[in-house]
Amino acid sequence: QFPVVESGGGSVRPGGSLRLSCAASGFTLNRYAVGWFRQAPGKEREEVSCISSGGATNYATSVKGRFSVSRDYTKDAVYLQMNSLRTEDTAAYYCTVLNGPVRDTCPPSFGTWGQGTQVTVSS
Repeated sequence: QFPVVESGGGSVRPGGSLRLSCAASGFTLNRYAVGWFRQAPGKEREEVSCISSGGATNYATSVKGRFSVSRDYTKDAVYLQMNSLRTEDTAAYYCTVLNGPVRDTCPPSFGTWGQGTQVTVSS
């Protein structure tokens, strides 16, 4: 329904930075709230951050102050800037289009997920 493509993952040392990108395929991402989730091996997928179509944001406690979500309306893209990365941030990261407004929490996903991009933080 809302196919997206993630990119930008890689391997970094603790304390390093990465910027993930999320792009839409066949629709206008600017019109929707977008969420970032991650899933580590053996763990359930967890919410990381979200951003509304107007730029309102929300973050999981574990990443607040280190990660920053933004969007570029000219490029119809959403980004997740990840700084001060920790080993526990290692996971596959996914973006998804959200169904609803961003307030104190992120709304649920419409249910379409990309293939994800792997982030590995290791010394």
